[in-house]
Amino acid sequence: RCSDLRTFPQPRGSDTVKTGHPTGRRGGHAMRKIAIAVLWLVLAPVLAAGPAAAQSLPNVNLVFTPFHKNGIYRIGERAGWTIHALLGAGYTRYHYELRENNFTVLKSGTLDLASGTGTVETVLDHPGMLYLELSYIGAPPPATPPTRQELDKMIVGAAVAPDQIRSPVSKPADFDSFWAGKLALLKQVPINARLVPTPTDEPGVELYTVTLDSLSSRVHGYLAVPQGGGRHPALVFYQYAGVYPLQKSLVTDRATEGWLAFDVDSHDMAPDEATAPLNYARIGNTDRETSYFLNMYLRDTRALDYIQSRPDWDGKTTVIEGTSMGGQQSFVTAGLNPGRGSAMIVNVPAGADISADLHGSRRGYPNWTIDDPRVVQTARYFDTVNFAPAITAESLVALGFIDTTSPPFGVFSAFNEIKGPKEAVPMPRSDHNNITPQAEG
Repeated sequence: RCSDLRTFPQPRGSDTVKTGHPTGRRGGHAMRKIAIAVLWLVLAPVLAAGPAAAQSLPNVNLVFTPFHKNGIYRIGERAGWTIHALLGAGYTRYHYELRENNFTVLKSGTLDLASGTGTVETVLDHPGMLYLELSYIGAPPPATPPTRQELDKMIVGAAVAPDQIRSPVSKPADFDSFWAGKLALLKQVPINARLVPTPTDEPGVELYTVTLDSLSSRVHGYLAVPQGGGRHPALVFYQYAGVYPLQKSLVTDRATEGWLAFDVDSHDMAPDEATAPLNYARIGNTDRETSYFLNMYLRDTRALDYIQSRPDWDGKTTVIEGTSMGGQQSFVTAGLNPGRGSAMIVNVPAGADISADLHGSRRGYPNWTIDDPRVVQTARYFDTVNFAPAITAESLVALGFIDTTSPPFGVFSAFNEIKGPKEAVPMPRSDHNNITPQAEG
């Protein structure tokens, strides 16, 4: 439901708090409506599958009730869950492990639910995320839908003062100058746009396969334009991790609604190219000059350069959007181009706090090793936390409390660095969007 998109809920009293600049800023109210509408378009297909369960992963035996419905607590406050064993379930003994930031074990043991209920709780004197995992002691029930694999573990999450979470690692001293130099080099490369008309069954829409020149690589993607002329707001999509052909409908559907829509491939390859095995996250990751993400990030800015150079752009509104690695690219593009994006809308963005295991949290995608100091140093130049302070676009950021691909400690670390107007969409029951889509929203 659109009404579920809100800022950080407070544990008591009002269910929202202010973040960033007032919504009364010029254009703020209108852009917020656009941001919520576009995020709804992104999440609606997965939400249509049905309401979220009372716990994160499907199971038929237990119901987890957080002490606060929103799963968010204050520092020093009792945080946790009441766990109910359903009548007739037949299993009452579980092993549990409660971890801070899915890294440090706070407590573990056996939970006996013979009486029908039990609790797991803790108190943190500092901001952090809580991650509770339960597993059966003994054999689980016979394999019936949901499958036995789904029944083996039950996971829930919570947050303590998430608006105060910060990364303990500062950005490199030459971070800004490094990226300023790369953007200066990019500006010297002509865009040289090549557009090839591409068939589409969507009436009232023109579709093109686009190729642009970037620094040391090329941008590829699909551009959909509403027929009939005129000027339009722009919507730029960045893609999640992997190597796969792009779906034309992503942009043609938006063009029918009046958007100038551009879907940007993450790779220097044609947007209709079939899936290819490519462990690109490991390419060049020992040096900032050779990292695969260097050219990817520069291509993302070049895509923005192009869409804003078109005469049919309305000259005012540019929304950038992405899920997972697409959210990572959105953070970077908004941070490298302050003032050029009207809104940033991301779902479970990756790439934040990506050496987290070195300081008490759990790293996520791109899952770079922490054993090689060269990789750790390189990671700092591509971590979204370090791009976030420059973001001025109105930002809507959705994140899952039990996400292990885009861990919430890192996402909150990046979100909290954004200086512009912002709203978080906490999803306490959600892992990464491809794992628990029924728990989004």
